[in-house]
Amino acid sequence: MRVGVLTGGGDCPGLNAVIRAIVRKGVQEYGYDFVGFRDGWRGPLEGDTVRLDIPAVRGILPRGGTILGSSRTNPLKADNGIRRIKDNLAKLDVQALVAIGGEDTLGVAARLSGEYGVPCVGVPKTIDNDLSATDYTFGFDTAVNIATEAIDRLHTTAESHMRVLVVEVMGRHAGWIALHSGLAGGANVILVPEQRFDVEQVCAWVTSRFRASYAPIVVVAEGAMPRDGDMVLKDGSLDSFGHVRLSGVGEWLAKEIERRTGKEARTTVLGHVQRGGTPSAFDRWLATRFGLHAIDCVRDGDFGTMVALRGTDIVRVPLGEATAKLKTVDPKLYEEVGVFFG
Repeated sequence: MRVGVLTGGGDCPGLNAVIRAIVRKGVQEYGYDFVGFRDGWRGPLEGDTVRLDIPAVRGILPRGGTILGSSRTNPLKADNGIRRIKDNLAKLDVQALVAIGGEDTLGVAARLSGEYGVPCVGVPKTIDNDLSATDYTFGFDTAVNIATEAIDRLHTTAESHMRVLVVEVMGRHAGWIALHSGLAGGANVILVPEQRFDVEQVCAWVTSRFRASYAPIVVVAEGAMPRDGDMVLKDGSLDSFGHVRLSGVGEWLAKEIERRTGKEARTTVLGHVQRGGTPSAFDRWLATRFGLHAIDCVRDGDFGTMVALRGTDIVRVPLGEATAKLKTVDPKLYEEVGVFFG
């Protein structure tokens, strides 16, 4: 059997660990042949491939990014996209496809498998940790560690100048990175997309912190919105999946805090730093296990499924279920950490 592998959407630490595990077990245990598709769904759409064998995956376990490249290509919106993919898979004699990605990448895989008969297996990847069918996605732990380290470093400069520091982290619809890193880093305010925030309340928490002779750290997810306002956008452009470009809420909030409290405020936008660099030990472990179980799905002919973490077990769930809804921060969990605000 020849198996295709692709990585779609935003890159994140751990992608190479999945690729390595799929190829190592697939070749050694099952005698499969592999082909890597370049740049997410653009690869099978255009027939753009790279060699993928054991020498190609040697030494990639600790590397960030993806050796296959990635993109936000949506083949469902391309001219004759489905037909082109099926024709290219047939020409390359690819009999199964492993798609590694988040909501958008796996949403395409679900459609291809469920409606068009393309045999797909999904592996969940997103630093936002927002896929409801799995307890954790790889990439999330690394992103949280990077954000936490940044917050730790910003505490000292905030105290030195007695100014407010607003830290903007990723999180379009789900505030998991903000919640975890903010709590671990000792932030004084944490703002997530699931809960609209009151700017006056944020300013009250900031002022309270200054009264205690400490400089406040505010952690805000890029998708967080004020109670009386809209999402702050980088610009109005959309990607092929219809997503707007976020970033800017941190800068907007810092200006509001400074205007309303009279205290100096500065912004640090972590941006793609959260997605780059070497994966954490947990993400290497989880990504490797996902890869091992994904190739087992191929062996069993269990297509239209995604591998997922439940507790400490790797299970299989339908791709449609995996992409049906996002996993967002429970209001009770957010309320639980509110004791540290201000």
